[in-house]
Parts: sequence; structure tokens; C-alpha cells
Amino acid sequence: MAKDAGLDLVEVAPKGEPPVCKIMDYGKYKYDLSKKEQKSRAAGKQQELKEIRLGRSIKIDPHDVQIRVDQSRRFLMAGHKVQITQRFRGREMMHKELGLERLQKICVDLSDIAKIEMAPRWVGRQTSIVLAPDKDKIEHIKRKMTKEEHERAERELEEAEKARIEALEADAADDDDDSEDDADEESQAKGGKGTKRGKGPADDRASNPVDDEIADLLGEA
Repeated sequence: MAKDAGLDLVEVAPKGEPPVCKIMDYGKYKYDLSKKEQKSRAAGKQQELKEIRLGRSIKIDPHDVQIRVDQSRRFLMAGHKVQITQRFRGREMMHKELGLERLQKICVDLSDIAKIEMAPRWVGRQTSIVLAPDKDKIEHIKRKMTKEEHERAERELEEAEKARIEALEADAADDDDDSEDDADEESQAKGGKGTKRGKGPADDRASNPVDDEIADLLGEA
């Protein structure tokens, strides 16, 4: 019967009494099974939380902030949750509102595909928010994307993940330097001389407007 139908005879319950067989297109069955497994793996990946840090302090260039916003967008479009962390150094803690305003702006920029799952939460010298993908909005956008746009999005997602990991590793390597700098500032604030550290040559590059604003707020202008 299977041969006449141009199909396969597949034993599906070998331990049955008697064993059970089914007439089917075995190649199509295996293909459908693999697609289900891929969807299952994709669903598991959607539960991942991607952390993106906005530099080592609030003195981060707006262009660098936009790069991280674009990375967050790619992760959200892929179904991942995103934790965005703003770190503070030294006396920047006196102006927490600057970091909070930045996080609020990022939430607005990503509101077309995401919703706030966790409001700003403080841990030591850093605050974080968690954004979750808005599945309905994302599916609406994806339905309008062409095959080429989907493929490009997948490539950009891989690049974003690589850049995110490299940034986290660089931050981890710099954490020791941050701790030493913070300790030095606290020592000077208490009247101490701080650690002895020679200064390098003067930097004659154009000043960063964000640095100028923070320096003015901190009385360092």
C-alpha cells in the first residue's frame, strides 16, 4: 500500500502488540520535526537576558550611546530581554539624574518595540533597567520585512552579540582601575593626598560636550 501510494512504511511503535506502522512521507516528517526543534530552541533563546552597559561612567559620548541603543534594538527584535546599565564614577553619584534621564530617553527610543519590565534599580554605583520585547509590535514589523532584511538582521544580531561580549570583557578588565580611581577621589575628598600617579601629556583634542556639562555640575570647569 505504501509503495502504491509512493510513500514510506514507518514503524512508529515497535514495542506494541502487534507493532504499529504508519504510511507517510518520511522525508517530510523528518523536515517538519527539525523545524519544530528549531522553533523550540529559538523559544528557549528568547528567555535570555542581554546586559548592555553604557560605558564606565556617565561621561559617554552620545554616538556611543546610540550604538548601544541599536544593539539593544537588535536583541529585542530577536526576542531577547535587555538590561541596560548606567555606571557612575566618583562624584558623578551626586548627579544621578543625568544617568536616569539617559535611561528614560533610551526607553522612549525603543518604545516602538519594547516595554519596561523593571524600572531603574540601584546596585552600588550603577543603576539598571530591563526592557522586554513587545511581541505584537515586533511581529507586525517582521511581517513587513523582506527576506533580505531578515537575513541582514540575523547578521547584525551576531555582530551585536560579539560587540556586547567584547565590551563586557573590557569593562571587567577596567573594573580594578575604576576602584583605584574611586578610592583616590574619596581620599582626596577627605583631605588626603590620594595615590601618586603621574599625569600624561596634555590632551589637545576637542572637548566632549558631555564631559563639559558634567565638569560644570561638579565644579571642575
